[in-house]
Amino acid sequence: MKIKQFFYGGDNLGYLLYAGTRALAIDGGAVNEIMAFVRQKNLTLETVTNTHGHGDHTTGTRKLAKAAGAAHLDHRRFADGDALVLGDETVTVRLTPGHTADSVVFATDGCLVTGDTLFNGTVGNCFSGDLKAFYRSILLLMDYPGTTRVYAGHDYVAASLAFARHLTPDNRAIDAYADRYDKNHVTSTLDDERAVNPYLRFNDPEIIRLLESKGLPTETEYQRWEGIMSLE
Repeated sequence: MKIKQFFYGGDNLGYLLYAGTRALAIDGGAVNEIMAFVRQKNLTLETVTNTHGHGDHTTGTRKLAKAAGAAHLDHRRFADGDALVLGDETVTVRLTPGHTADSVVFATDGCLVTGDTLFNGTVGNCFSGDLKAFYRSILLLMDYPGTTRVYAGHDYVAASLAFARHLTPDNRAIDAYADRYDKNHVTSTLDDERAVNPYLRFNDPEIIRLLESKGLPTETEYQRWEGIMSLE
């Protein structure tokens, strides 16, 4: 499976997944650029879908589907574990409520297209209000192998690393992460995230000490998740 990243709307990131000549677009707001790439590579764009329903991610979805003659699959109709088949390759849908109630992640071939659930260096806001669901979704993603690449819905890397430095100024992994950052191809591995992203480090002694210094409970893993999500 190959993956092509597209920038649009300032810091939004959309994706084209393709195997052989068959392609799937996720958060396809870069309509013209995606169609140009499809033609250049002689691909057939079969399916267009989204990671969640926020307007900056759904913009262009119907226009792209119409331009390509592709099916528009409503992300809200997916069940966890649904498979989207591209030739001999499979994209697996994972339900990841938290940022929004309808958030989904697409998993394939060592990659996760995470939308606004997991960013490179941070996580999304919990607009659903369901912090426990968000916690379970993050645990689900953390269970993937450390080499899994994260392809998020926005490039928030600079701000995310600045906040990580604010919380954990002695974490040298942040500098190494920053050195690997490529503004033209924004990605990281789950191992990178476990080393740097404060919202995935709720079991790390450094984060636990930080939470305790602020008088926040740390007895259970979920308390630590709540605590790190409350920090500003």
